[in-house]
Amino acid sequence: MGLNIDTVPESVAIILDGNGRYAKKNNITRYMGHKAGCDNLETILEETVRLNIKYLTVYAFSTENWKRSEEEINGLFKLFDLYLNRIRKKAIENEVSVKFIGDIEKFKKNIYESCIQLEEETKKFDKCIFSIAFNYGGRDEIVRAINRIIKDGNSTSIDENTFSKMLDTKDIKDPDLLIRTSGELRLSNFLIWQSAYTELYFTDVLWPEFTIDEYHKAIDDYNKRSRRFGGR
Repeated sequence: MGLNIDTVPESVAIILDGNGRYAKKNNITRYMGHKAGCDNLETILEETVRLNIKYLTVYAFSTENWKRSEEEINGLFKLFDLYLNRIRKKAIENEVSVKFIGDIEKFKKNIYESCIQLEEETKKFDKCIFSIAFNYGGRDEIVRAINRIIKDGNSTSIDENTFSKMLDTKDIKDPDLLIRTSGELRLSNFLIWQSAYTELYFTDVLWPEFTIDEYHKAIDDYNKRSRRFGGR
């Protein structure tokens, strides 16, 4: 599909949904379904860089994911530990800065330290800011921001700009386009403050099957919309 890369959104967010259904559809384990999702994320990240999209934010592990089976959670962390090394290589090759949003301090020490190290190693790059929401929930983020404000002694009066600076995404542009795969039609507690004026795109395609062409379709749909604010 042809795409006018001069009109791509500056900031894209994606809810990576459908790994489990992909596994069931293909008669493979849920672990392998999540692995297929990770492999596809690398492809979409590289295409994001090629398109000169400045910000890509993805929903990798939510605060609600702790409710899944212990076996699946352990598999996810094992996969994520392996994936950190792969994404480090991709980030350096493509000059991508990797950031983590969410309460990552609650993870095991080795995973937490690997996240911090990856952020440090890639912070000099600016071709694309790749943010991974890990142990993230929009409501939890807002609560943590309020607690930061109280701790800093600024609990009397604040404005939207001040509040935004207390969020995990303080250095990330609010998404222009948010994509959710697998046919679900909700935000699921993802970037609920930041998505107030975001264009939403839903597709039935499962995340591991979300190809570059599907990515282009989402951007093309975004470009066809009339972006008006304040009722004008």
